Amino acid sequence: MIELRSDNAAGVAPEILAAVDAANTGSALAYGGDELTAHLQEVVRSVFEHPTARVFPVTSGTAANSLALSASTPPWGAVLCHESAHIITAEGGATSLFSGGAVMRGVGGPHALIEPDELRAALESVRWGDPHESQPSVLSLTLPSDYGTVYRPHEIAALTDIAREFELRVHLDGARIANAVAALDCAPADVTWRAGVDVLSLGATKNGALSAEAIVAFDDRIAEELVYRTKRSGHVTSKMRFQSAQVAAYLTDGLWLRLAGHSNQRMAELVAELESLASYGVRLAERVDVNMAFVELPAAALDAAADAGLLFYRMDETSIRLVTSWQTTADDVTTAAATFRAAVAADA
Repeated sequence: MIELRSDNAAGVAPEILAAVDAANTGSALAYGGDELTAHLQEVVRSVFEHPTARVFPVTSGTAANSLALSASTPPWGAVLCHESAHIITAEGGATSLFSGGAVMRGVGGPHALIEPDELRAALESVRWGDPHESQPSVLSLTLPSDYGTVYRPHEIAALTDIAREFELRVHLDGARIANAVAALDCAPADVTWRAGVDVLSLGATKNGALSAEAIVAFDDRIAEELVYRTKRSGHVTSKMRFQSAQVAAYLTDGLWLRLAGHSNQRMAELVAELESLASYGVRLAERVDVNMAFVELPAAALDAAADAGLLFYRMDETSIRLVTSWQTTADDVTTAAATFRAAVAADA
């Protein structure tokens, strides 16, 4: 079996397991009062080059997104995001739950990225000050997008500039932000607070952690809200040191970027193989910027590839999503490519 369904299906990086094991000695204060959580604060401030950033470990990406957004919007507010964003399509209304009722509103744009003119048009169409209409209060961007595409730093800045004109805060869903930073070869600060982002959902589980995510607040007002919202929602865990140890190890010495760079490279190799099969009806449905690819193949070929042991997420009869991870090997790519080639050739 070759695992290409999701990086969520991958195991835990050895460095992360070692950090958990190292934390499993002696005792420590509960609920984040431990030395490892204090150390994590300093690690985050160093990595993101922000002297007052505050980090809040949580247990899932949905929790990170919904709590970060709930701390940024009143109950009567609206969160604007791309119409394909995970927070509007796949999180079960968690933001509305934790915020007390804020609604989600999709904004369009090619490549699953918000287009500045569409954002401005959406904001200019609002009946500002009218209590009959939810008032937009947060712009949420996804990096990389749910279709594996990335914003460049200047593109994020252009959108946050528009958001600021309308007094919106800006959230970044960074479930795979390491993959984006590795692909862009930029500083983490360049796609977060330097580009106008107020709060970040920092993903780690998809890239080698063991159920550890975090919220990073660059805005003190949001951070103060999160102190209470994380507790009220059950996300101030008693043995937080084990989450903090994971995220600290993840961010230390560039581990997160090495793991992400590996998965990006494996996908680039697989995409090159898939592109060579264009004459058999294989087509990329979207550009590939990180470790995700959306591919269209003949239905019979997909059936044959699945029967041969390839694990992938089937979008519909002729479309699939492929995701590589830190665990994907060069041999996995070679085998997957050969399997796809045999499947499409047999269907030709």
